[in-house]
Amino acid sequence: MTKRLVKPIIVAVLACAARAVISRYRPRVVMVTGSVGKTSTKDAVAAALSERFFVRKSEKSFNSEFGVPFTILGVGNPWANPIAWLSVIKKFFVLMLLPNHYPNLLVLEVGADKPGDLQRILRIARPDAVVVTHLPEIPVHVEFYASPEAVREEEFAPAYALTPGAPLIVCSDNSYALEMASRVPVRLITYGLADANVRLSGIGFYEKEGGIVGMRAVVRTDGEEAELIVKGSVGKTQLLPAAAAIATAAAFDISLADAIAALGGYEPPAGRGRLFRGVHESVIIDDSYNSSPVALEEALATLASFPGRGKRIAVLGDMLELGRYSVAEHERMGKLVAQSASDLVTVGIRARGIAEAAHSAGLPDTNLHSFTDASEASAFLLPHIHEGDIILAKGSQNNIRLERVVAALLANPADRTRLVRQDRQWQKR
Repeated sequence: MTKRLVKPIIVAVLACAARAVISRYRPRVVMVTGSVGKTSTKDAVAAALSERFFVRKSEKSFNSEFGVPFTILGVGNPWANPIAWLSVIKKFFVLMLLPNHYPNLLVLEVGADKPGDLQRILRIARPDAVVVTHLPEIPVHVEFYASPEAVREEEFAPAYALTPGAPLIVCSDNSYALEMASRVPVRLITYGLADANVRLSGIGFYEKEGGIVGMRAVVRTDGEEAELIVKGSVGKTQLLPAAAAIATAAAFDISLADAIAALGGYEPPAGRGRLFRGVHESVIIDDSYNSSPVALEEALATLASFPGRGKRIAVLGDMLELGRYSVAEHERMGKLVAQSASDLVTVGIRARGIAEAAHSAGLPDTNLHSFTDASEASAFLLPHIHEGDIILAKGSQNNIRLERVVAALLANPADRTRLVRQDRQWQKR
């Protein structure tokens, strides 16, 4: 009861503080929205603009009514630490009362868990440019909305807040985003594999010293072309954030060559298709940050196309917050697993639907194994991994925690620090 009463007060105070800072320093604001790929896109956009602007970006996935003010204030998440909350207050007064070298451009990831979330964020800051990543048919968090269309409308809300002629960067491969973009009087800039202002082609794995270390593609825009390389992660979706960043850079009159150079140090964040060496000379594709139908579909396609002669093992957890679409979407993923993987390990009650559908689609019983939690799955997998096996780990966050499976299968335990949710607060959960 106390938490329910206190939380709205804290949210309101943080919003007022963040608005005051925005009003004083007047930075330009780039908002990144969509159902999937927001954090990777936010990081790539910040990298591409960093040579031209003094940029601050959202840390990790700080995209909520708490996270956005934390980013604007330039503080970390104080969690339940009263001393850390005092430092937030101190930072606000320093920003308001003393001279500061404040960023002139903010790249804010914004997200919605329930109706009205983005409208509350838009009352804190208004965008000068908006990047829409992907608005799928069955979006994340649809459980809390009247329909998938309602989720897409909410996630597109930052675009409606743009002034006429402001840049709106949209993926050309997403029909929903394109249709919605046609409603607003903006400067539309598209990116993607289809016909786009920033177009990717020749997509493939990037190899170095005989091993796959990332993705590569040719990027074309305004009659120019260049090679785009994204290191550390695999999957077509790992190239799209960089393409979105190049499109955003173009909106700020940054050349293709300069954007590519600025992206040289960009790597996708933890838990997004990251590559690791696993036990017994296996390969791990760590996509454990979260899961949704559209993201899992792409991850399975990556697993199927990854070179190698070993087993392709899909370790999949529940996809949460799908509401009435949950059963059908888990079943649909199971059919895709039967086409993409040789073995399936599931974690969670809902993911058993993936296993049942995969079996119905032809995956043998002997290659299917279901568990209630990550520790059980890890214990089973360790003796069953062999040289050359490719392991994909993907599941929703919070209760599923498939990064624990990845940690158990790492060849080098020191790599654990590069996994998602390794800070002390998460480890307590």
